[in-house]
Amino acid sequence: MDQAFVRQIAGYSLTTAEILYRFPDHPELLQSYVWQDFDLAPRFPKLSEFLDFWTTNLEGPLYRVRVAHKELISPTEFSFVAGELCVH
Repeated sequence: MDQAFVRQIAGYSLTTAEILYRFPDHPELLQSYVWQDFDLAPRFPKLSEFLDFWTTNLEGPLYRVRVAHKELISPTEFSFVAGELCVH
């Protein structure tokens, strides 16, 4: 069975992170790296694990991480209740 499908059934969705980091030898320059995997919003355990690996093992210090995930851009669910509140 396809692991991506299994993860989707478990609630995972495709997550994309744009990681900007500084060059170790030229800290005034930024480089972009795009990371993608199936992850769980809003905690993003796989992304957090990857960023922990990055900070521990790689020399390029992180500058900024932008995350795109369907839970971050999909409409909010609403629940309607019976009743009315009047404020004067």
